[in-house]
Amino acid sequence: MDEKSRAQFTFDKVLGFISRVDTKANAVLAINTGMLAFLTVHVPEWCAFRVWYMYIALVPVILLSISFWLLYKCGYPNLSGGHSSLIYFKEIAGRTESNFISDFMKQTDDEYLKDLLSQVHRNSEIANKKYEALKYAFIFTAVSIIPWIVSLAIFVSYNKLQIIISN
Repeated sequence: MDEKSRAQFTFDKVLGFISRVDTKANAVLAINTGMLAFLTVHVPEWCAFRVWYMYIALVPVILLSISFWLLYKCGYPNLSGGHSSLIYFKEIAGRTESNFISDFMKQTDDEYLKDLLSQVHRNSEIANKKYEALKYAFIFTAVSIIPWIVSLAIFVSYNKLQIIISN
């Protein structure tokens, strides 16, 4: 396999890593949203709300909020880098069509290979940051499960007790 083919193969693999992390981040986002929604639905009426309920429920809410922030960091596009690249879409879009075609046709094989390898490196940095953010988002979601269950149990039992008392 020649250098250009190896570089293209590596570039494609790195882009595949990015799409995989995005898919996993969407799953964690769905779990977080479901947990927060389920907890919210079971919150007792505000007038019946005791202060200590709030403190117990704050733990999973804070942990899930941190997870949401990390998922945001994972999903927010990082468009820095790739200056003068003829592969990076932002740099291509910044040129006129005719200038892009002209510049692309003028580049040598070595220039193309260097540009491609620069994109492999930059996208690897992006993939690494995304995986780090996803890893910690997952950890915060996992840690929130037990306080979420405790909060939910307290809320549900309190709501059932209020129903029994009111009847």
